[in-house]
Amino acid sequence: MKKALDAAIVLVGAWLVAVGFNLFLIPHQLLSGGVSGIAMIIGYFTNLNIGFLYLFFNMPLMIWGLISIGRRFIMISVVSVILTTWMMQILPTTAVAKEPMLAAVFGGVLIGIGSGITLRIGGSSGGFDIVGSILTRKFDFPLGTILSAMNGIVILALGYYKDNWDLALFSMLAIYISGKVVDTVHIRHIKVTAFIVTKNKDQIIEHLLQIPRGVTLIKTEGAYTKQQHDMLMTVTTRYELAELKRIIKQSDPKAFVNIVETAGVVGEFRRPKH
Repeated sequence: MKKALDAAIVLVGAWLVAVGFNLFLIPHQLLSGGVSGIAMIIGYFTNLNIGFLYLFFNMPLMIWGLISIGRRFIMISVVSVILTTWMMQILPTTAVAKEPMLAAVFGGVLIGIGSGITLRIGGSSGGFDIVGSILTRKFDFPLGTILSAMNGIVILALGYYKDNWDLALFSMLAIYISGKVVDTVHIRHIKVTAFIVTKNKDQIIEHLLQIPRGVTLIKTEGAYTKQQHDMLMTVTTRYELAELKRIIKQSDPKAFVNIVETAGVVGEFRRPKH
């Protein structure tokens, strides 16, 4: 039942992203963020199929992800990208909104919802989310700032070569809105800290150590019951949060979990290799 629900969510997410592309952004020659934006700007100047360009540019990222990660996140992302490409071939490229600003707003909302719900089940809609998942596992740096700068370069190129800065500004609006919607649907901050009170610490630790993050075991005592408990503390990224929840639910459905936003991490963020 859970797998069927996840499959349905990936399908709906891919459909929403494809609708945002074909019915809102592409007819007005607007851009979305990340790899899809690069595919769009090349498609606008060459008349190549944007859907196939989107798949083509995602392929090396997906292969990189399978080599570096090789787990559920990448598999869901692969399915999402393929479904999005397929639906872009089925859906007509027709402007639903006549005004570019409306197209930017509603296209951004649809793409944000589609990407957000896919992130919630532990996958992504491809592109820079895959890069983010790989790099934030290995390095602790402001990935969002770098990706925003890359998006900005693509948008400036669109405005310059099309000699139409309105398109660039509307594209910035679409990217901003989709990012905010993703934050609302999924989670805003890149890093989160999970405090897990459980009676099955060994089983949970075994699964958590498969994720390259450190896990700290803390002995606690219930203030009312005076009973001894084990509490695990781990810091993870938003890309791995859905998998973390799944691991905890499978290992100990009765575990008490408190997930809090993490403003910053000082010291070793990755799990040391032994």
